Amino acid sequence: MNFNLCVLTPNRIVLDSEVKEIILSTNSGQIGVLPNHAPIATAVDIDILRIRLNDQWLTMALMGGFARIGNNEITLLVNDAEKSSDIDPQEAQQAFEIAEANLRKAEGKRQTIEANLALRRARTRVEAINAIS
Repeated sequence: MNFNLCVLTPNRIVLDSEVKEIILSTNSGQIGVLPNHAPIATAVDIDILRIRLNDQWLTMALMGGFARIGNNEITLLVNDAEKSSDIDPQEAQQAFEIAEANLRKAEGKRQTIEANLALRRARTRVEAINAIS
């Protein structure tokens, strides 16, 4: 049995597909979702989304947002999302290294918070590429 997964950003539909299972990172931990999951609404963390289509797993980098689960439909409304297959590994690694350097150079609370957020986003993109599928 499958259910529908729709991943939306403010600008586009990233994925709209029938899936068998997902593993989603929320602000309170990871949850696995199978067909007939109990209805919930939750915040989505900056992290990897794992998606099982038949016998293969796909990964996607999510940049935070919200999820609504119910009636065998999951809608993820996120700030941004990228399929791991669409991420350039060299560019992602370079962005990660720049984000690390910016965090080391950050001065003051605001710069540190913004640099930490940029580092989490960059790390998630690298992890999405390197995740075992």
